[in-house]
Amino acid sequence: MNTTVSLSNIELRNPVIPASGTYGFGEEFAALYDLNVLGGISFKGTTREARYGNALPRIAECGGYGMLNAVGLQNPGVEHVVAHELPRLRELYKGVVLANVSGFSIDDYVYTCVRMDKAPEVDIIEVNISCPNVHNGGMAFGTQPEAAEEVTRAVKAVTHKPVYMKLSPNVTDITAIARACEEAGADGLCLINTILGMRIDIRRRRPVLANRYGGYSGPGVFPVALRMVNQVARAVQVPIIGCGGVEKAEDVVEMMMAGATAVEVGAANLVNPMACKEIVERLPRLMEELEIENLTEIIGVAR
Repeated sequence: MNTTVSLSNIELRNPVIPASGTYGFGEEFAALYDLNVLGGISFKGTTREARYGNALPRIAECGGYGMLNAVGLQNPGVEHVVAHELPRLRELYKGVVLANVSGFSIDDYVYTCVRMDKAPEVDIIEVNISCPNVHNGGMAFGTQPEAAEEVTRAVKAVTHKPVYMKLSPNVTDITAIARACEEAGADGLCLINTILGMRIDIRRRRPVLANRYGGYSGPGVFPVALRMVNQVARAVQVPIIGCGGVEKAEDVVEMMMAGATAVEVGAANLVNPMACKEIVERLPRLMEELEIENLTEIIGVAR
């Protein structure tokens, strides 16, 4: 059974990628299993300057259907990441590394992407224009085609590595955003990021999150993510990394049938730290059950 896939001519041993924000820089998970079983790793979202993130509390559970987070892009800043985190990650992991980049202005995106483009440990730059829990940044660039196009063009003008734009589901028409990114030169797309949500503490009569709203992720968003991946796959020609509520190998196959080439696993890592490893181990057996010889043959069959 052949599980290899390719993103912009970069081969992954399988399509399973831990999603940014749910896997840190890999070090914690390396204590549990060999990271090299993974197809890729999208490490913690990185900004130009260090960020503490939003005020506490910033996590809220949503029963068995998922969770809300308003972490607010907490990270040590790109200079620290390039100097310290990436060399350490590369010692632990030899596969494909995706640098997830966020910003609050075009200049921010450009600066951070240039630094990631020069980092030898980075293979693909994943540009987050879809963060729903940071004020005046992130999602502001991902909700209008013109703004998404502007960020994409600016980043592509200063980078040589493949650029994948991470899209927001909190829009009226995600295909319009996807086409704008493709026309501006994006090498690929990643979708979806979290859906804006809210929980209220009925005893305290106030929002659970200090930020009031947060990004909803987990199995409850999977059908929405699958629909959007399918819509975008039918609208563009560039490869897609599908994510949103993926928990098991069956979800990976379903995402690929919808049109994804690779699949990111997010909230599942926070519930079960072994989730990605278990998915990777299950994939070949599932392929045998479904009579799939090569995973690439199922990409977009439901498109």
